[in-house]
Amino acid sequence: THGPDSDDLMKLIEEIRAAGKEAAIMAHYSLARELSTDVAELAVKRLINAGATVRTQAPLIRHVNDNADNWARMWRKQVGLGAIPYYMFIERDTGARGYFEVPLWRAYMIFTEAYRQVTGLARTVRGPSMSCTPGKVLVDGVTEVNGEKLFVLKMLQARDPAWVNQVFFARYDQRATWMDQLKPAFGEDEFFFEEGMREMRMHGEGRVWMDFEVDALEETWNMDPIEPDHRKNKKEG
Repeated sequence: THGPDSDDLMKLIEEIRAAGKEAAIMAHYSLARELSTDVAELAVKRLINAGATVRTQAPLIRHVNDNADNWARMWRKQVGLGAIPYYMFIERDTGARGYFEVPLWRAYMIFTEAYRQVTGLARTVRGPSMSCTPGKVLVDGVTEVNGEKLFVLKMLQARDPAWVNQVFFARYDQRATWMDQLKPAFGEDEFFFEEGMREMRMHGEGRVWMDFEVDALEETWNMDPIEPDHRKNKKEG
């Protein structure tokens, strides 16, 4: 939004809007102070004035922004500029993550404490959520059922549309930082989506990154892209 090509970008957004399309910008802001300068404010306002919708999101990172007050201030600032708070993500389980991980229970508490501090205009935000293999999983609460402490989870987006918005439960684990560290509640052997994930893998439906594999010994998540196995279609000779 600033520089020799910024006018061209604004013109493109205006053309998109004039054609009846939506220009949506996913803006990543991790700290309230990132929006504290005149240049940062002008960037958001200029995009919006050109006709774009600016939605904001960020990962929750220990030692960086694991503070409810920061998130509340940031969301209020974003709303004041005309942006729409969208997601609080749980940091992905990739790379050198140990220093930055936030346990799921604490992520939920940070989100809830921040959510309580803002008005309805900022409560468009969802979180904390995990973008994991079956879909986008929301940590929607911590509760107790029949004496068992549980995580309340919800599938916001899913590889199978039938799973969307389905609520499910996992045993509470104070150390868990990602979906693969959780166990099903109520004595169930597996989560509701696991059979479907196995079928997708078996039939090679799409490229399944971080696919869910089950073998006789353990259940693991991996980063290998899963391709259809065409060998079964070859004639033996």
